[in-house]
Amino acid sequence: IGLVPNMDGAVVRLNIPPLTEERRKDLVKQVHRRMEEARVEIRNLRREGADQLKKEEHEGVLGTDEARRELEQLQRVTDKHVADVDRVGAAKEQEILEV
Repeated sequence: IGLVPNMDGAVVRLNIPPLTEERRKDLVKQVHRRMEEARVEIRNLRREGADQLKKEEHEGVLGTDEARRELEQLQRVTDKHVADVDRVGAAKEQEILEV
């Protein structure tokens, strides 16, 4: 990767060259890929939670209204976490593209 270590007594120093525009774009692509993976995982967790709530409603543990309220709460939490992923991803993208 082109790094040359320099020994300075007990300290090893690595001079890291500035990022090229091409490398920045690659890093942004990686950020987008990881953001999408996080969104997919959040949606999978929401689906598992919704399935559990529907199962409990079917078994009679939860009433219809209570199950509906819980599903709405689950959706609000999901939306909040997806928004957090988007916010953090946008900030990281800005940080990477900053020269």
